[in-house]
Amino acid sequence: MLNDAGADLAAMLPDGVLRPIEPRHLEEPRGRYVGQAGLLAAPRDTEEAAAVIRACAAARVGVVPLGGGTGLVAGQVMQSGPAPLLLSLERMTAIRDLWAQENVMVAESGATLQAVRDAAETAGRLFPLSIASQGTAQIGGVLAANAGGVNALRYGTARALCLGIEAVLPDGTVMHDLKRLRKDNTGYDLRDLLIGAEGTLGLITAASLRMVPPPAARGVALMVVEDPAAALRLLGLAGEAVGDAVSAFELISGQGLLFQQEMLPHLRQPFATPPDWMVLIEIGLPGGVDPDATLEALFIRGAEAGLVTDGVIAQSGLQAEAFWQMREEIPEANRRIGAISSHDIALPLSEIPRFIADAGQMIAAMGDMRINCFGHLGDGNLHYNVFPAPGRERADYDDLREKIQHDVHQMVVARGGSFSAEHGVGRLKTADLARWADPARLAAMRAIKAALDPAGIMNPGAVLA
Repeated sequence: MLNDAGADLAAMLPDGVLRPIEPRHLEEPRGRYVGQAGLLAAPRDTEEAAAVIRACAAARVGVVPLGGGTGLVAGQVMQSGPAPLLLSLERMTAIRDLWAQENVMVAESGATLQAVRDAAETAGRLFPLSIASQGTAQIGGVLAANAGGVNALRYGTARALCLGIEAVLPDGTVMHDLKRLRKDNTGYDLRDLLIGAEGTLGLITAASLRMVPPPAARGVALMVVEDPAAALRLLGLAGEAVGDAVSAFELISGQGLLFQQEMLPHLRQPFATPPDWMVLIEIGLPGGVDPDATLEALFIRGAEAGLVTDGVIAQSGLQAEAFWQMREEIPEANRRIGAISSHDIALPLSEIPRFIADAGQMIAAMGDMRINCFGHLGDGNLHYNVFPAPGRERADYDDLREKIQHDVHQMVVARGGSFSAEHGVGRLKTADLARWADPARLAAMRAIKAALDPAGIMNPGAVLA
């Protein structure tokens, strides 16, 4: 039953735009938060989206943009305050245009990342951004969070793969900036301002996306390393051998494989006994260069340097996909175990081995817990997650959760790192941003928010509390 304000807003919206609110619209993947909503609007095109935001601006009703709902920092769920309108992009899914020779496509925000990748593949191209949730995550959310993924080492984050955007600003006006240009110095780059803003400065409705020709040859290997320091040295050897042809370089801990054995026993493990540390390497090479021979040479160099003790080079596309499935199912096994505290962090590469050692000692001093540290070593992004001891539940550690998060993030910031590498700030990390952001930068962010969204209707409480 709508209150008077909700009924008045509903009467201002375009016909056919309202949808029933379902439980999935109010949930987030880790199950820690449940959102609220007064109305759910699902516009069919940009003009309807603009009409919805104009109505919300007039009624002073908050708007929470909703994509695939895969975000991990509660940016898509608003727990408290006046009930907002949820604005879902699920009906705006078109690939509007594709220019294969230009390596550009235009996709609406509701298109899933997988749909964008499939459209590129059909045209003989590659959209290289890849994340575990790509079958559900939508392009609008990917851009709003500036997602990174496993191939950021070679191709950059979502921001680097976007040439232009179409967006509805907080007053309901539409910014038409779907350019296909690599060079455009006509004033402030509002595209880059809205990308990564998590829906707090406007609603991205479509984007011009950069594609690339797929590598002619692909090689994938798992290599067991002594420790994270050895993994880092191996990354250096890989760069010396093939330059920027290293598409991905993923650090995987044995604890992650043990979690998979426990929670996902159907997954085929690459080694009989999980090693303490290993790396998953993918290279993409031009025609005429043998990727298997290249990886074998890298293994030999690593072994001779005392960095690598074992390894497997994928002998088929199916085996390569199995290696990647193992990597991509690490978050699912984590979810089933139930983390006490999860951290999406970035560090200067040279700081990573010492951080992992020091943080492990710090967590051990707090109590009996397990750590699964894994992630995109090539670009310095780690997922450092803390779990209950065997036989215990994460609720047993509720009194420690905030301290763990604070102390881990403090250690990261002290080393010149970031407490939000690729998942964003959302509502989960607003206190961290207020605590550790550079004061001048934080003041500038608040000034931009006040200028573009003076009524504060766009994703209230996200990023800036």
